[in-house]
Amino acid sequence: MTAKSQKNWTGEAGDLLRVGNGFRLGAVDPDATPGYDAGKDAAADDLAAGAVQLDEYQERLFAQSRAEATDAAVLLVLQAMDSAGKGGIVRHVVGAVDPQGVSITAFKKPTPDELAHDFLWRIEKRVPVPGFIGVFDRSHYEDVLIGRVRSLVPEAEIERRYGAINDFENRLTDVGVRIVKVMLHISSDEQKARLTERLDRADKHWKYNPGDVDERALWPAYMDAYQTVFERTSTDHAPWHVVPANRKWYARLAVQDLLLEALEGIDPQWPVATFDVAVEKARLAAT
Repeated sequence: MTAKSQKNWTGEAGDLLRVGNGFRLGAVDPDATPGYDAGKDAAADDLAAGAVQLDEYQERLFAQSRAEATDAAVLLVLQAMDSAGKGGIVRHVVGAVDPQGVSITAFKKPTPDELAHDFLWRIEKRVPVPGFIGVFDRSHYEDVLIGRVRSLVPEAEIERRYGAINDFENRLTDVGVRIVKVMLHISSDEQKARLTERLDRADKHWKYNPGDVDERALWPAYMDAYQTVFERTSTDHAPWHVVPANRKWYARLAVQDLLLEALEGIDPQWPVATFDVAVEKARLAAT
């Protein structure tokens, strides 16, 4: 575990959850908590401690970008089946830092104008600028997931898109953007329970989409589509991480640690003062 991350981890989240050769999504237990055996109560404390670390890193990243020429940024790509907890990650993990250095984009169904361009056109416009943590709540991967499952485009176009995605992400990492790609993995039974809760609670009705039931019928096809995505687009410069997400507390802790690892890799520094601090203190004291 990184020097600045939570004490109860027994390994690097980035290594434990990374998609590598021979990875099979079907072999991942959505109830598992890889690398973390301390339990939910300890996780709450560790998440709070990690939030302090994440906040400092984000502020340092933002401050450094304002003081010197740097392209360093972080892009968190969140993918999952409906109700897997993407909103909770945004709220409880990313939401712990100063919003002035965060950009969040929830990509919806493409507009006619967006459909008139290449599928990456709208994505490239939302890449985080230097000093920012960018979040894609759903992303360019929808175009090879739904596109494939729903046969929205020809198979040859889906194949082209895998390569285009790899090239796009390679360009980003070449200029200093750290890409953290996360698939929150829940079970079909857990999704059913969460959707049922939304129907049972009036304060959750706004989160319910009747189309989610239609997508559930295609669960096996989506799992196959995700498996292909991992095989085709989990690269050295932008690997995928599959986070077991039946336990929300674990998923949040894991994603937080992945972000901490990315920021620690950048290691942003506080800008050095461009003025004489002692002189300024004296001038201020004299006022």
